Amino acid sequence: MMHFSDLLGKNLSSVELVQSAAENDSITFVLTSGEKYKLYHYQDCCESVYIESIVGELSDLIGLPLTMADESVSDTEETDDEVEMWTFYRLATVKGYVDIRWNGSSNGYYSISVDFEPLR
Repeated sequence: MMHFSDLLGKNLSSVELVQSAAENDSITFVLTSGEKYKLYHYQDCCESVYIESIVGELSDLIGLPLTMADESVSDTEETDDEVEMWTFYRLATVKGYVDIRWNGSSNGYYSISVDFEPLR
């Protein structure tokens, strides 16, 4: 299993962002080695998981070794009929820093976590 922190020290050749109401939000990281990894959430009924904000320039992550690749998850907040959670992904090179914030909410039955996996 690949962990987001395994990107530390790797060089990216591109970062592909999909942010659309018609598709699931996703970010694909392409390494200079040709390997590809994807951050995403497959939407199901009664849930919403999306990229809420990106602070920094994704282009600052290209071509230099990643000096930071960190994931942190907030505690879930529960109301009478909903569970909410934030997941933060922080990446940096010597050129710049990027903070990606995902927001997830559901009725409590469905997962609101973000997946990170290799693409084949």
